[in-house]
Amino acid sequence: MNSMKLRPHHALCAQFFVGKGYSDQFVAHMYAVLKELDRGAAVTLVDGCDAICAGCPNACEGVCETDEKVRSIDRRAIEAMGLSFGNTLPWQDLSALAKEKIIAAGTLGDVCRDCEWIGICGSSADR
Repeated sequence: MNSMKLRPHHALCAQFFVGKGYSDQFVAHMYAVLKELDRGAAVTLVDGCDAICAGCPNACEGVCETDEKVRSIDRRAIEAMGLSFGNTLPWQDLSALAKEKIIAAGTLGDVCRDCEWIGICGSSADR
């Protein structure tokens, strides 16, 4: 099965994306990735840069400038969803797990506590 590489915490980012980002190029790239996910792409959870990071100006040579912070968010997200790095599953299943195990469970603020974008997600978590 061909799949898109995705960081675990990006399952959360995808739920709340509203067109804000690091640059216009990143925003356009994010919309393209979300469109592919909505078409039913399978995803493989990775511990490092992924399809979304490919459009980020902070993803220098495949390593995030804030790698330690982002990896800690990934670890909290993957643990909360009961998954492991390397798991491959349909996007719809990953999205449903993120909604059920983190957003609906009320732990988004804890899982994403170090994220600079949490204000966007937190303000729209009740949608």
